Amino acid sequence: MPDFLSFRRFSLFFALVLLGGLLLAAPAARAQGKRRVIQFTGIVASGDSLLGIPGATIYVPKAGRGTASNAYGYFSLAVLAGDSITIRSLGYTNQTIVIPPDFQRQSYSVIVQMQEDATMLGEVRVFPYTTERDFKKAFLALRLPTERGSSAAANLNEQLMRRIFNTQPMGATANFRQTQELQQLNLDRRNGIAPNQYSNNPLLNPFSWLQLIQQVKKGEFKRKDSDDD
Repeated sequence: MPDFLSFRRFSLFFALVLLGGLLLAAPAARAQGKRRVIQFTGIVASGDSLLGIPGATIYVPKAGRGTASNAYGYFSLAVLAGDSITIRSLGYTNQTIVIPPDFQRQSYSVIVQMQEDATMLGEVRVFPYTTERDFKKAFLALRLPTERGSSAAANLNEQLMRRIFNTQPMGATANFRQTQELQQLNLDRRNGIAPNQYSNNPLLNPFSWLQLIQQVKKGEFKRKDSDDD
């Protein structure tokens, strides 16, 4: 009987120890299964000049989320430790960055140097005919209309041009141009670099009066009278 009680006590103690170990190991297991959230930031730049590439996509394929770089190539995205991020931009090869699973910091910054993807496309020829030979044959057999029967000759018809000249109103563009030219002409007249009614009238022109006074002082009019006699 005492041996049986000792065995029961030992079994109960062992069960309690095992249950306690399981309870302590559960939080650690949950902590290991829950990945750390990391702020993934960086600049997407061209490999040659290190200039920022705007509009590049930073995408996490497994999570189905991502972002795009701004006008300077900068981006910021919340990811998880162990994520694989793909960076894409038109004209460049795709770049892949993997966050280490055991990364312990809160942020991960990179400079992604994109390499140009020089893809040469094959030549494509478009013809309205099945073969190039049929196209050349049809082109050589083409007969263009004569000048008299063409639309260009009809547009140069004298009666049609006269009717357009007499009935066509002045458009907004012509009105704007005329207004601008009149404003510039008035400005030039005020500055004295354009002809006006005062400069064209010799009696109102001070330079003409100055020239007349100098001629009178020099006696040029008297010389003309004596020459006439």
